[in-house]
Amino acid sequence: MIVAPRVQNHGEVFTRRWVVGVLLDLTGYTSDRDLGELHLLEPSCGTGAFLGPAVERLIASAVQSGRDLASLGDAIRAYDLRPGHVRACRELCVGLLTGAGAARPVAAQLAERWVRQVDFLLPGIDERPADVVIGNPPYIRYDDLPEDTAALYRRRWRAMRGRGDIYVGFIERSLGMLTPGGKAGFICADRWMRNQYGASLRELVASRYAVEHVWTMHDVDAFEAKVSAYPAITVLGNHPQASAVVADTTAEFGPAAAAELMRTMRDADADGFSGTGVAAHRLPHWFDGGELWPTGSPGRLALIEYLNDHFGPLHDPVTGTKVSIGVATGADKVYVTTDPAVAEPDRMLPLAMRADLATGTFEWQGNYLVNPWAEDGSLVPLASYPRLASYLSRHPVLRERHVAQKSPHAWYRTIDKVDPKLTGKPKLLLQDMKTSIHPVLEPGGHYPHHNLYYVISDTWDLEVLGGLLLSRIAQAFIEAYCVRMRGGTLRFQAQYLKRIRVPSPDSIDPAIQAALRTAFRNRDADAATRAAAVAYGIPLKDYDLV
Repeated sequence: MIVAPRVQNHGEVFTRRWVVGVLLDLTGYTSDRDLGELHLLEPSCGTGAFLGPAVERLIASAVQSGRDLASLGDAIRAYDLRPGHVRACRELCVGLLTGAGAARPVAAQLAERWVRQVDFLLPGIDERPADVVIGNPPYIRYDDLPEDTAALYRRRWRAMRGRGDIYVGFIERSLGMLTPGGKAGFICADRWMRNQYGASLRELVASRYAVEHVWTMHDVDAFEAKVSAYPAITVLGNHPQASAVVADTTAEFGPAAAAELMRTMRDADADGFSGTGVAAHRLPHWFDGGELWPTGSPGRLALIEYLNDHFGPLHDPVTGTKVSIGVATGADKVYVTTDPAVAEPDRMLPLAMRADLATGTFEWQGNYLVNPWAEDGSLVPLASYPRLASYLSRHPVLRERHVAQKSPHAWYRTIDKVDPKLTGKPKLLLQDMKTSIHPVLEPGGHYPHHNLYYVISDTWDLEVLGGLLLSRIAQAFIEAYCVRMRGGTLRFQAQYLKRIRVPSPDSIDPAIQAALRTAFRNRDADAATRAAAVAYGIPLKDYDLV
């Protein structure tokens, strides 16, 4: 069954030959092997950017091994949805085979067996396990597919979730067809490693396969046309996870540097490589699970992996350390005020807001939260608070909110409850969006607003912890995982802050604690970074932190 998308966008981005050669090399499809014993799969062959070089290598291997070209019928399967692409690829194969001495009928028969018009994501392909999968899967957003086609794909491929891209399904099916020890190599957008829609695919890879190579190629001229595809060379294997090579490239990266990188990193003892337009590092293993995979330079990824392996998370019940977000009201224009007289004094809660953090020292600007919550977590009875009742009743917008319509009897509640124990605790406060990490100590007495994240702890000296969080080591965690906005602004969300790894409080030498405390008080990120490096026991220069 062939279902052709009724859209003009066929997701075609044609790959340069040197990039194809890199992927063939990394997956072990080299002519010095007997490639006639292997089965190569290309899920979306286009006009033959990958298929042509693969067939050339297969022919060279057959000649070297003494194989009859006519015996290679099962060596390759290449699929494409478009009849024109299938014809072009078959003609390409025929030309290469006849050029190598095959009779034209033999070449035509092989080409017909090798290249087939089938939708790779639907039934109809040859299910023979593949030793090597290679290619540049199509880039088509799910929203650009006909609804019936998208529904068919989603029913068959578990990883195709959310508002993602069709290449996710291509990767999932390709992995499922790998023989033990088989490898899949793609030049493909790396967004699935960073976005929510790739969570199921990341979980699948982490649980059943191995990441061998990830070369970030965002600025490299890897395609025949200019595209904004955020590509990466990614090689995955059907074997237990071992070390993984990560490379970060610039626009200067090209075939010579790629060849040198591959030669160097074939040595399992080689930890890294630096060449024209590229820096690479060998990680001892890859990152776990369906959570977002970090991004950054190879040195930064090595740092993240090292700290993940050797230190516990900031958010940790063992140390009584919690990371969370402040109160969301659902109607800040009503619940947030600078007038302390709008309600009874015990209903007016001093509120910490973003402006209070601007100088690096907590300076309260006089905002209050009109607090409808009692100590026990219930809403206070308005009959007992006439000033509060009068104030809230003057704002009919409160009854129009979804939370009020869902529970009319609780029409005056804020979205979040207020935790009465939180107010008096010292806190490290961090604002949601900023270009660099900026923890500020609030000594207690104020409740955080929802545009602030807070850290509280039963065991940490918060100024020492603040020094660690002010350092570029903590910044590296945020940069590796979080969403970067326009102008380089980072989103300091709880899910990223919780990931920051920290030493145990009692493991830090008193002199280093004093240095961290002083750096925090002075807002000196350089001094904080130097002291934090000693606390973590890491050399800054090895991890791009100098």
